[in-house]
Amino acid sequence: MNPSDWQQGGTHFDWQGFRLFVRRGGSGKPLLLIHGFPTSSFDWAAMWPALSAAYSLHALDMLGFGLSDKPGVFRYSLSASADQWQAYVQSQALHEVEVLAHDYGDTVLQELLARQNAGILPFRIQRATFLNGGLFPEATFPILMQKLLLGPLGPLVARLSSFGRFCASMRSIAGAALAEQELQWHWQLLSRDNGHAVMPKLIQYIRERRLHRARWTAALQQAGISLHLIVGDRDPISGKTIAARWQTLLPHSPVTMLEGVGHYPQWEAPERVLAAMDTTA
Repeated sequence: MNPSDWQQGGTHFDWQGFRLFVRRGGSGKPLLLIHGFPTSSFDWAAMWPALSAAYSLHALDMLGFGLSDKPGVFRYSLSASADQWQAYVQSQALHEVEVLAHDYGDTVLQELLARQNAGILPFRIQRATFLNGGLFPEATFPILMQKLLLGPLGPLVARLSSFGRFCASMRSIAGAALAEQELQWHWQLLSRDNGHAVMPKLIQYIRERRLHRARWTAALQQAGISLHLIVGDRDPISGKTIAARWQTLLPHSPVTMLEGVGHYPQWEAPERVLAAMDTTA
């Protein structure tokens, strides 16, 4: 499936005057698919057919990503992304959901769980599965490109970004070779509507994770639901170190380690992610 096919299978959801791309499919229990940075809901394309056989799927491009609007003037934040998901779920009249999240989406899910723990989430998350992501900032190690985007030269770095640099960054965090065609598709979605320009704003999530570390760690420890971490061990950003920290802080919640897999398990080893999800269903 290419981005054009993915887009044709979707629609748009209005949030505060912005258009957010959403894709739905399948039948069964609702499953929210929350993507990471700097990619989009297209991350789930390889897993979509199998998941749609078991779930009613809901994949949203959060503001600034993929096929959604990318306003230059907006205060991007993880909380705002959680607001988008909350509004979307309410618009669909969903009352109980499961969630599969990755990377940036992991912390969006943590924020939703914090709201659930506080009794202010208007729906219930019954089960949460996390793929590689900086759940615990003390165990997360951003790569050089992330550090550059986060710093004072971020806007310049974003303007100078290119497909070649994108490929180099993605391949540096992968456990196996990534196909150039697939990388081109993801770059096409990232760069759409001058998406490079908002990356320095979006990546401030790294600072947010440090600032709200206590809130978002407590969200996991107090969740009272089934939590599962599936992690590629070759990920230099949030691989083995995140798994080890999870086992210390959440000793009763399972970890599945995918050997030889990097930061994007849903691209690199979709069948193994699906199998790992089944083992804890």
